[in-house]
Amino acid sequence: MAPPTQENVGLRNVDSESDMSTIGDDSSPRTYRVRKSSMMRLINWTQVFATYIPMLMVLGIGVLMALIVEQILTEFFENNDVEKFSWESVLAILGVFKSYIARLMESLFHLRRESILAPAVETCFVVLVVMFWILRMDNPVYLLSFATFKAPESWRISHADFLALMKNQGSFSDDNLSFMKRLLSKSGIGQATAFPPGIVQCLKDKEVDTSIAASRKEAETIIFDIVARAMKKANVEPKDVDVLVINCSLFSPTPSLCAMVISHFQMRSDILSYNLSGMGCGASLLAVDLAAKMLQKRSVKNGKALVVSTEILTPNLYYGNERAFLLQNTLFRCGGAAMVLSNNWFDGHRALFKLLHLVRTQGNGEDAYQCVFEAQDALGNKGVRLSKEIVKVAGKCMEKNMTTMGPYVLPISEQFKVVCCLVARYACRTYGKIFNTKKYPIVKVYVPDFKRGVDHFCIHAGGRAVIDGIEKNMKLEPYHTEPSRMTLMNYGNTSSSSIWYEMEYILEQQKSNPLKKGDRVMQIGFGSGFKCCSGVWLKL
Repeated sequence: MAPPTQENVGLRNVDSESDMSTIGDDSSPRTYRVRKSSMMRLINWTQVFATYIPMLMVLGIGVLMALIVEQILTEFFENNDVEKFSWESVLAILGVFKSYIARLMESLFHLRRESILAPAVETCFVVLVVMFWILRMDNPVYLLSFATFKAPESWRISHADFLALMKNQGSFSDDNLSFMKRLLSKSGIGQATAFPPGIVQCLKDKEVDTSIAASRKEAETIIFDIVARAMKKANVEPKDVDVLVINCSLFSPTPSLCAMVISHFQMRSDILSYNLSGMGCGASLLAVDLAAKMLQKRSVKNGKALVVSTEILTPNLYYGNERAFLLQNTLFRCGGAAMVLSNNWFDGHRALFKLLHLVRTQGNGEDAYQCVFEAQDALGNKGVRLSKEIVKVAGKCMEKNMTTMGPYVLPISEQFKVVCCLVARYACRTYGKIFNTKKYPIVKVYVPDFKRGVDHFCIHAGGRAVIDGIEKNMKLEPYHTEPSRMTLMNYGNTSSSSIWYEMEYILEQQKSNPLKKGDRVMQIGFGSGFKCCSGVWLKL
């Protein structure tokens, strides 16, 4: 199936159904089935218990109290000849209850063999203790809601608008304008993606405004909108937020973006706020990881966290002519996403997803450090330089990340194949060393089938080549990469927030592989440094 470029796909509205949602029988998810032997292992039993046990515990506590009251009243009426209730009768019952509790505590603390509990009360008490123990085993992080930024029409530009915009800057050579045109036509980006108003206004014969004030205006428009909608969806008030994490790689003003949000929404003065910068397109899952760790601290009980992922483009347009920097102008577009997280067990019944696993992998070599690098060109123009080594570096980093994530999500059958492959490769290399020969069997590396443990994939929409490469290497079906391709076409590369546009597409629009309860969704992001982050969510 050809990727959705401008040549084979017309202008799309975000709310319209995609052609990719009507894929033929050859790529239909019905042709791919998870083996029944793997199904039991794929069920998250802790989540099953954690979802229903809080409601059962409330019911169980009520039943336990009713049984205890019944036993006390029975004991009172057996030992007292009472025809009708009076104030003296109430006091006598309270006396019986006090002595009953005293005997119960003595029995529990001194571990006496004889029990004063009736069999029904005893059974109910044991069941409640077991339920509480199961709940204590789980330390959940729920995704209550999320919202993505939908740019107004005045922000949206077509390919022709983008090229006119670049030409109006008066700094790009004809060769580089042609280069950006070719790049854009093959990128998979559609005809209605968003650019900041401070730059778009040059199409109306106004000067480009890349000032701090214009940058703040872009940030306020995006962040205030998504934060308000995410909190409204989750039925959470600003005063309820305990942790705030905002990631924006290239724009880090003073006061911080966190301070801007706290001031605008009048959040609490004791809120835990963190502003992340310079971490690139993979920063959203890093921010979620930080928020989850803060929620799982004992000091934040039954807490709520707000995570905001965005990128501000107004001050970051590159005006030079070095092609290593021009990809930044061509692919990146305005966008943002806000997520509301909770660690309260009782939020499990109303949450969209539960976070199952999150893995971060950081490259530590010079190539990894230099492959996405903010710098100045020979003439002093600031921009982000992309190295030719980025594909190789990203591949190695993702391989390490998937190797770490594999044991958490892959069924035993796939893990066994990986182990067999590693043993065979080691045995062949050892044979070659012992007999000092290069003529030994070459065992190919086995790439595990992540489709056996993951139902949906949100791959960072960094560009068509990124999506194509991951689809090929992970042996994904076209409907697995459909959310990434449609996000790239409808929104462009929105940096760290792109995986949330993809999650939204899977949740609301995808027809070829609809999301169901119990499905697992994997998000994969890449960032400068170089890093790869992956997270797996369970649909509730």
